[in-house]
Amino acid sequence: MAKEHQYKTNLVWAGNKGSGTMDYRSYDRDFVVSIENKAPISGSSDSVFLGDKTKYNPEDLLLASVSSCHMLWYLHLCSKNDIVVMEYRDNAVGTMVESADGSGHFSSILLQPEVLISKKEQIEQANALHEEANKMCFIANSLNFPIKHQPVCKAINE
Repeated sequence: MAKEHQYKTNLVWAGNKGSGTMDYRSYDRDFVVSIENKAPISGSSDSVFLGDKTKYNPEDLLLASVSSCHMLWYLHLCSKNDIVVMEYRDNAVGTMVESADGSGHFSSILLQPEVLISKKEQIEQANALHEEANKMCFIANSLNFPIKHQPVCKAINE
């Protein structure tokens, strides 16, 4: 039987400058995401859509969700396969296509994990585990576009 997990967030628009959404430029795109017992996240739309470029936008958060979910599964799989990961970083890139009507969609995400492991002879297996991590990632399994990987794995004893 499948287990079901529920997540809750509270989102509050913080962009009313006094006249609400009277016209397209009369309001800010700022918002605050709150989750019980966690630090709030200040967000806005992307600056190309009149948002605050110093705040996280929904596209940033989607990309960060995919990247972090993949990393957590990857670390788990490495641990299960006796591969000791010493460092992990990812320079993820998401591509969003904007339609003529202003809507849009993500067309792909490229994860570019840089991993440092303890044993050189495990590099091939460590690289292969990225595919398995992608199959296990809850976020990746919920999306309808490709998530590609270009891992670079090095070992301490290289």
